[in-house]
Amino acid sequence: MKKKVAVLVGSLRKESFHRRIALELIRLSPDGLNMQLVEIGELNLYNEDLEEHAPKAWTDYRKKIGETDAILFVSPEYNRSIPGVLKNAIDIATRPPTENVLLRKPAAVVTGSSSGIGGFGSNHAIRQSVVFSQVRMLPNEVYIGQMDKRFKEDEKTLVDDTQKYLKKFLKEFEEWIILFS
Repeated sequence: MKKKVAVLVGSLRKESFHRRIALELIRLSPDGLNMQLVEIGELNLYNEDLEEHAPKAWTDYRKKIGETDAILFVSPEYNRSIPGVLKNAIDIATRPPTENVLLRKPAAVVTGSSSGIGGFGSNHAIRQSVVFSQVRMLPNEVYIGQMDKRFKEDEKTLVDDTQKYLKKFLKEFEEWIILFS
């Protein structure tokens, strides 16, 4: 049976490099994974006062995340940290703590930037944000530097060496998910 993986993209721009990377990860995923984007841009900002009558966007999002076997975060780095929209999505998924839909799920992080650093700060901020949820984070840290040079002329397909690198990562992630399922 295929493992369901929610792919959360930390950039809202439709043509962002990170959305393109996420779509390529989905395309390149092993047969044992069913990876799907879960949109986070329409989520209201987290406010505990709204919990009693949670917005429909929150309940729909929590249901989608709760039904998955694992999470894949694909994100840029904003100011050496996590984009606010992704942090908000993590907060909504993990609050209140008694209804935490990320609790103990296997997960992985892919970050990137146009610089050579590849989103180092964001990668670690995401990991830090889910530690209290006991998320089973794949230890492999995936950084994609010089993202603006990682796509072929069609601007959607990754160059061959990056595809090879990400296929290897996805196979390791699949094995990680199975380990914790």
